[in-house]
Amino acid sequence: MRTCLIFDVDGTLWDSTPIVAEGWNRAIAETGCSSAVVTPAVLRREFGQPMDVIADHLFGDVTDEKARQALLEKCCLYEHQLLEENESDLSYPGMRETMEKLAADCRLFIVSNCQRGYIELVTKKNHMTHLIADFECFGNTGTCKGETIRTLMERNGISCEEAVYIGDTAGDSEAAAMAGIPFIFAAYGFGRAEGAAASILTVSELERVIKEGEI
Repeated sequence: MRTCLIFDVDGTLWDSTPIVAEGWNRAIAETGCSSAVVTPAVLRREFGQPMDVIADHLFGDVTDEKARQALLEKCCLYEHQLLEENESDLSYPGMRETMEKLAADCRLFIVSNCQRGYIELVTKKNHMTHLIADFECFGNTGTCKGETIRTLMERNGISCEEAVYIGDTAGDSEAAAMAGIPFIFAAYGFGRAEGAAASILTVSELERVIKEGEI
């Protein structure tokens, strides 16, 4: 049984894209420096990649790098504000209950390509800060997700035999392979992936996959 479970966020634990899209469009309208229109579908295609890559994809019409970075920072600012204000449940069905059950026997971690502060917001809004042993993100490391996973594993003394990464995209699968650990594909999420040690159609299935030692 794998005892160190490392989770992706968007498309794995929750779907914040409608609210994030609202915040990003507000930033675009306020700055007036891009013609981009951000929708939840657009974000579902982009999420999972580093923030600077997403900015390159969405704001390619902003040729000044400093202006593009400033726009991205404003997008993140409004995103955080709206998520803080939101009172609806954005998590996938059964997510919190499953995390509570898994935490009884496993250490839970989060690694995401998100900006600094986002994981703290996710755990706070989902009332599971107490369940997460540690986390790391692109906003802190500036490295690819595979290396960020390695950073978290080394900091916490986690061996490759103990760990598994749970995510919903091909990038997540590649990151797990780079880190030398198995990958569980959250098939209910945003993307597609190959090479998974196991796949789950709901968050609740994860408890069975882990506790029955399928990986």
